[in-house]
Amino acid sequence: MLKQLKPALIIFLSMTVLTGIIYPLAITGIAQVIFPRQANGSLIVQNGQVIGSSLIGQEFTDPKYFWGRLSATRDHPYNASASGGSNYATTNPDLLKQVEARLKALHDADPANTRPVPVDLVTASASGLDPDISIAAAQYQASRVARVRGLSLDNVMALINQHTQGRMLGFLGEPRVNVLELNLVLDELK
Repeated sequence: MLKQLKPALIIFLSMTVLTGIIYPLAITGIAQVIFPRQANGSLIVQNGQVIGSSLIGQEFTDPKYFWGRLSATRDHPYNASASGGSNYATTNPDLLKQVEARLKALHDADPANTRPVPVDLVTASASGLDPDISIAAAQYQASRVARVRGLSLDNVMALINQHTQGRMLGFLGEPRVNVLELNLVLDELK
């Protein structure tokens, strides 16, 4: 019995050291050298203070800001420790209530806007943390942001165009706008 236990124990300890210590350290070291910004969370630093990550959305409700997708995380919006969608079916009354509440908030913030509301402004992403909105969602909000901030619509549209990220690798996903980065640029205009 000891004859069989010894090789099993040696393999177990070897694999534990290899996959639990050496491999994670090697991958972390490579990531720090090749992609240091991404490896450290793609943090956005302003005046020496971390104000967010370009990978995780933040809640904006003030009409002078672009609003992101709804967050379906527990406890509070965009809770990175509780990532996950609501998993509500399209027939779920709770989902309908959330959509109606967001439509009302969008209408109350910009009653003159009669354009169709892009779906990503009234639904949550699968993670509940999505930092990006579609170009259509940004353009839908542009008139409100321009009016509240006293900017021309052309200037706000130009900012949207400047902060539009294309498809990943040229063909994956859809073009998108990072809400936090766009709102930070708007704050710099003052």
